[in-house]
Amino acid sequence: MKFRAVPILIRRLVELVNPAVYANVQRPIRKPRGTLLREGGIEGAVELAVRGLPVPGSVLIIIDSDDSCPKELAPELLTRALRTAAGRRPVGVVLAKMEFESWFIAAAESIAGHSSLPSGLCAPADPESIRDAKGWLQKAMPPGRKYSETVDQPSLASTFDLNAAGGRRPSTRCAARSNASVLSRFRSKVE
Repeated sequence: MKFRAVPILIRRLVELVNPAVYANVQRPIRKPRGTLLREGGIEGAVELAVRGLPVPGSVLIIIDSDDSCPKELAPELLTRALRTAAGRRPVGVVLAKMEFESWFIAAAESIAGHSSLPSGLCAPADPESIRDAKGWLQKAMPPGRKYSETVDQPSLASTFDLNAAGGRRPSTRCAARSNASVLSRFRSKVE
């Protein structure tokens, strides 16, 4: 799934927020969304991440919101994650409105011509309204070419224009802000 794409996205977000910081992204901890939302789910993932992180290090949790409202769910998950981290590491929580791929669609012009997508690809007027972002990308591909999370996500994560996506997707701006927040807390602990 997002296993290979998330480290690419995090490195790009860190570079966008502070080009002077090198992001040594550890192997992501992969947990199903349903597991993370259950009582003890995000807590277990944060504990595992905190114990496995070299010092200094930060934890950034990225989850698809699906049909949940990111503005309501993110603060709840962040509270639970912070309680578990107990000040041992900075923690951020980002929910992609609907799906991770929605960020790509919001910056469709910047991924045009990549991963077999047509060169004239344009973002829809309201990218946050698309429920099946993977399906949208699939339909944009030529006949016989299927969208592949393992192949296309890393490629598109390294290509899409973060600023364009942020202009059309509040959840992308939230990802950048959360990274900035985590980095600022990280820098303050190091200095």
